Amino acid sequence: MKWILTIALILSSVTYYPAKVTAQTKQPATTKQPVQPTRGGTSPPQGASRPVFVFPKTPARLSPVSGRRVGMGSRNNCPAVPTALTALVPLREEQKVSKQTDKSISGIVEGLTTSERPTFWFYVSYTQNLANSSAEFILQDNAGNDIYRNALSLPQKPGVIGVSLSSDASLQVGKTYRWYLKVRCTQQQTANVPIYVEGDIQRVNLDSRVVQQLQAAVDPRQKVAIYAANGIWFDSLTMLAQLRQKNPNDASVAQDWQSLLRSANLDNVATAPLVNSPN
Repeated sequence: MKWILTIALILSSVTYYPAKVTAQTKQPATTKQPVQPTRGGTSPPQGASRPVFVFPKTPARLSPVSGRRVGMGSRNNCPAVPTALTALVPLREEQKVSKQTDKSISGIVEGLTTSERPTFWFYVSYTQNLANSSAEFILQDNAGNDIYRNALSLPQKPGVIGVSLSSDASLQVGKTYRWYLKVRCTQQQTANVPIYVEGDIQRVNLDSRVVQQLQAAVDPRQKVAIYAANGIWFDSLTMLAQLRQKNPNDASVAQDWQSLLRSANLDNVATAPLVNSPN
């Protein structure tokens, strides 16, 4: 009886030992490596989505006066054109209208800039082959005084043109200015009412958050997206136009341009070519 108890004890210890060894020799859990900090700030990463314009919350309205983003299709001796004279500026529609932009629609035509001498962009369908035709750009302060007035050359073919201010004209921060682009297809005094577009522009300072985003951005296209997302229309469009001029065959830059214009309901001129450098 005693020897049976001894054998039982030996067997139980043999059975327990391998189990204990097995438990002790399990693979240890993988040690979790510390997460490396990611680079960059709050600016969009390279390869991010296309630039999209967002209306700024303030100022809600630069001027109580309506503007005109699209000129009349045919007037006086100007020929009919497939796409009317169009200012490349956002339009706050005063009432619900069709998204078709090739119409003479009145609304609040306005945009912001941080530049002392911004560039204005227009789609012009009238060309140099029109005899006795002329164009003029005018910038006025809120009292109606001319700040800048300049005769322009019509392009050789329909497309987007840029108009920059001269060194003796500049915008002051916080003030609203009125601009006009007028095209005349005849010099006859009896029928000299121009086709025109008009709107407002205001120069603003960026807040520190946006400044930090721009400083963190490496790619110029990131900066375009930042300006657009913060409602700074003229800066985003001009920077993108400069990229198009430097890289005319870059399909991605062209897609950025189309995205920005379409986000402001300028679909009908989104694929139009740039036909001149700023005057």
